Amino acid sequence: MAKSTITWLGHSCFLIETNGASILIDPFLADNPVATMKSEELDPDVIILTHGHVDHVADAAPIAMRAGSLVVSTFEVCNWMEKQGVTQTHAMNHGGSHKFEFGVVKFTQAVHSSSMPDGSYGGEPAGVLLKLIDGTIFHAGDTALFSDMKLIGEEGIDIAILPIGDNYTMGLTDAVRAAEFLQAKRVIPCHYNTWEVIAQDGKAFASKLREVTGFEGVILKVGESVEI
Repeated sequence: MAKSTITWLGHSCFLIETNGASILIDPFLADNPVATMKSEELDPDVIILTHGHVDHVADAAPIAMRAGSLVVSTFEVCNWMEKQGVTQTHAMNHGGSHKFEFGVVKFTQAVHSSSMPDGSYGGEPAGVLLKLIDGTIFHAGDTALFSDMKLIGEEGIDIAILPIGDNYTMGLTDAVRAAEFLQAKRVIPCHYNTWEVIAQDGKAFASKLREVTGFEGVILKVGESVEI
């Protein structure tokens, strides 16, 4: 059986291919200045959304309606997606988990804000744990550093996807500490270099991560993949 893969599509958007399923997280492509792929090129089985901000959900409804994707998110985000015309949703909330054919999804706390692109209420932001056949991935969503990441780390994380852009989320230093709390074997940074205000040096992050924790920073270019 082929190994599962994670592909960075820019910003916080990732495509995970595992056990015959394709999972798209936080699709933001059409208005993303660093994206190299168009939404029309993607036909995911599942779309997972961490919160309602436009740079995380912008392309979710069009993709889901065209591809027939199942949208998995928090209750409020799923309600909003249904109002956009999405017919297949699975609403969850913080601390809850559900077993799907591709693996187990569990939503966690995130320290951020959330509103939908039209300004309506988006519920609480979340991170998401994906327990897959090849390992456990934690996509932190948009978040600040918080000490309960230590509890999330007890789930046994193989790869953590962490924002490092600063300004709106954790910066480089706090992301290194987050990785230490999570005790992930590998860390992929995201939510950086999309715009000048969140410009960061991924290699500097990897170097600091290795110096402080001994963990591996996996620095992907947009469009590049790594095996889980």
